[in-house]
Amino acid sequence: MSSRRLLTGLLAVVLAVAIGSAGFMVGYANGQNSIPVTRAPLAPNTSAPNTSAPTAKPLPDATDISPTATAPNGDQSLQVFWEYVHLLQTQYYGDDVPQGQDLAYAAIRGVTFSLKDQFTSFIPPATTKIIEEDSTGQFSGIGAYVQLDQNRALRVTRIFAESPAEKAGLIAGDLIISINGESIVGEDLYAQIAKVRGPAGTEAKLTVVRGEDKPFEVSVIRATIKIPLVESKMINGDVAYVRLSSFDSSTTSQQLNDAIDQLLLRNPKGLIFDLRDNPGGFLDQSIQVADIFLKDGVVLYERTKPGPDQQEQVWRSTDKGSAQDIPMVVLINGGSASAAEIVAGAIQDRGRGKLIGEKSFGKGSVQQIDHLSDGSQARITIAHWFTPNNREIHGKGLEPDIAVAAGTEPAKDPQLDRAVEYLMKGQ
Repeated sequence: MSSRRLLTGLLAVVLAVAIGSAGFMVGYANGQNSIPVTRAPLAPNTSAPNTSAPTAKPLPDATDISPTATAPNGDQSLQVFWEYVHLLQTQYYGDDVPQGQDLAYAAIRGVTFSLKDQFTSFIPPATTKIIEEDSTGQFSGIGAYVQLDQNRALRVTRIFAESPAEKAGLIAGDLIISINGESIVGEDLYAQIAKVRGPAGTEAKLTVVRGEDKPFEVSVIRATIKIPLVESKMINGDVAYVRLSSFDSSTTSQQLNDAIDQLLLRNPKGLIFDLRDNPGGFLDQSIQVADIFLKDGVVLYERTKPGPDQQEQVWRSTDKGSAQDIPMVVLINGGSASAAEIVAGAIQDRGRGKLIGEKSFGKGSVQQIDHLSDGSQARITIAHWFTPNNREIHGKGLEPDIAVAAGTEPAKDPQLDRAVEYLMKGQ
């Protein structure tokens, strides 16, 4: 049964937890130094030579596939798959061959990881529950944002102030490669969330890679983290500032609109809309958020893959927004993705405001969420979106109108300072 809801967010989550798939690290933990071994087919009764050890059982003929290895329901297209699974089940030395539902999930993951698109994903039932928990805005974890890069590597993008992650010394840019001594390389995003999450007060030992340094271990004590979706304030009494952390709540636009309405009562000279490190979320919320700032017009074009059957949907803003006229700028960076880029791209293309900061992430694809019969989710990329000026930002990102690098000193924010300067001086 499909929810038919469209998602435009990254596979990114609060590391209150969240840990994600580091993808396939070629040559690392992938048998790079192993020696390939070939074995000629043995006769059915051939046995291993006698040694001081007990006599080994006869090895099966590699070409002798049991009838039980045939594909279910006579489907021959997966015959080789079932032959291979049978050999694993009857010959493999270890005891970790997936069985039953685990086998089905393993096969699905294999198909998913073979795709060129990193945003199509399968999420098992237990992980689906974690995602639903995320929508409550309260977590038990370490207090940091993470996302997958183009190579499915896990990277910390932002640390919450006063969080366990900050207290443990984690910083943006850190790569997390294992939890409690167990490698997370190559695993599914939300499988790692389940491993790092735990009751407040418990310990998580993370192995971290920072730049070119050697991996090191960090001990983090989990805590209950409350994530404000919207943060707002006045700067110097003249400039309104509002930050949106994600678009993954059904009340995103309403919460943002309420905060902006309160700021507008202060008669600010300008508005700063901060979308830095915002990983996106639901498509409908991005349209509604854009509608707060834009008059009637195109917000984005959504198109299925090119071809004779290509379909297009045009998403528009209305003329009802409460912040259509106030001078504004939008802050973006490499962590601004998807729904955040939809809003920023529409504001930029339609001349509503300037983008300040660094180039955005570049996720211009739309995923449809389908709920499967066992409670799992399929998130399938069904379309790409384009800005009002027909720009495709997928893999490219949005270039800021005014480029400003992020500062290295925690107490200073040159991007925010430049936004205030622009609104006060008009340049």
